[in-house]
Amino acid sequence: MSRRAVVIGAGLAGMLAAAVLSTAGVDEVVVVDRDELPEGPEHRKGLPQGRHAHLLMTGGMNAMEELLPGVGLRERLLAAGAHEISLSSGMLARTPEGWLRRWRREGPAMVTCSRALLDWVVRSAVRELAPVRIRKAAVVGLTGSAERVRGIRIAAPGGDTDLDADLVVDASGRGTRVVSWLDGLGLSGVRERAVDSGLVNASRVYRVPAGAERFPLTIVQANPYVSRPGRSAMVMPIEGGRWLVSCGGSRGGEPPADPEGFLRYTLDLPDPIVGRLISGAEPLTDVHLSRSTSNVRRYLEKLPRWPEGYVVLGDALATFNPAYGHGMSVAAFGARVLDRELSRAGTLTAPGLARRVLRGAARSADAAWSMAVSQDVLYPGVRGGRPTAADRVVTAYTRRMMKAATGSYAAASAIWDVTSLRTPPTRMFHPGAVLAALAGSPLPPSTEPPLTPGEREVLRGLDRTGV
Repeated sequence: MSRRAVVIGAGLAGMLAAAVLSTAGVDEVVVVDRDELPEGPEHRKGLPQGRHAHLLMTGGMNAMEELLPGVGLRERLLAAGAHEISLSSGMLARTPEGWLRRWRREGPAMVTCSRALLDWVVRSAVRELAPVRIRKAAVVGLTGSAERVRGIRIAAPGGDTDLDADLVVDASGRGTRVVSWLDGLGLSGVRERAVDSGLVNASRVYRVPAGAERFPLTIVQANPYVSRPGRSAMVMPIEGGRWLVSCGGSRGGEPPADPEGFLRYTLDLPDPIVGRLISGAEPLTDVHLSRSTSNVRRYLEKLPRWPEGYVVLGDALATFNPAYGHGMSVAAFGARVLDRELSRAGTLTAPGLARRVLRGAARSADAAWSMAVSQDVLYPGVRGGRPTAADRVVTAYTRRMMKAATGSYAAASAIWDVTSLRTPPTRMFHPGAVLAALAGSPLPPSTEPPLTPGEREVLRGLDRTGV
């Protein structure tokens, strides 16, 4: 008897899940998406955050390479123009506690490119690795019962049609209708939590000026500790000799969409370095805005009953403020849980498989959720949460660690390990990290970005602001 798996959504979570399923003894894997997927690295409507900065952290990159063995995913991305950025030496970062120093010692790295390029490279690799069929259609519901999902219902011109499946993976993203679909099966009472700082993203692409090709990724981080709206900006190298410049502002501090206001916004940050850089660069696009940025957690794993044959991964389970760069990595972690549980079960129809995957995927999202929400609740006007006493204790410790990290390699290393998602947050409480936080920075704070003489010359040459 043939086995079919259906994946809802052809984004990163969906394609990684399809790769897992195709190697798990499944006869047919069908990926259903409402978008016409582009033939190359182009933006598509179904990714509202697609035009903004995305960071693929070390933990996420490692998980993707595990899920796509033998395809050389990292090498493919770099060959297509992506950049590998060392957190210890390849980045200029102004934190709320000051500038982080750059160290000659190696640290974790992240990959930067447009979201369109990443999705295209992953999609191409998956389709080469396995016979995955992609179908353009809108999913309107699930078929089956509260005991077992039997497939999906698809909207069609002549009337809705059913597509049967032994396993349905819902990777439909931020706009998922999972709660109403479950309700249609008689499963209600899903607990949800949304924490919304009101963040608005504004992004614009520039041509990298001649001579600035090796200028480091530059970020001025938002400050959640001053009872004012958070404002940030980043210059990130992407493929094609371009800079993707993204600004983010929480409620009351939103960046504007007009080019003049966009530049002025970057110059009004605690350090004007982003504005100084782009003032001498050629813009290639308009400014694109996005407001779909809240953290949303659906506690599906806590339902007393869960149907066999139905798994939820990626943003459909937990969505994060994109400012923290964790969503893509968490999607990969969820697919890795699916891979592990399928290997243990040996079949798509094993009793309890769907629930085990759901619980494992939820656990893999917990660290990113805690990091995002514990910071977002500090911004004025946030909806959906207030800092608890425990949050304030953790915040005080985190601030002390970050202040130490401005001049302590041990403290900086602990922060990089956690934010790159290659270790759990408990890394911050290892004895060496605690000692580093208590000792503080052995070096005086830097009031200027840690530029090399050559980088300083590049910045001066580009600056048209007179700041």
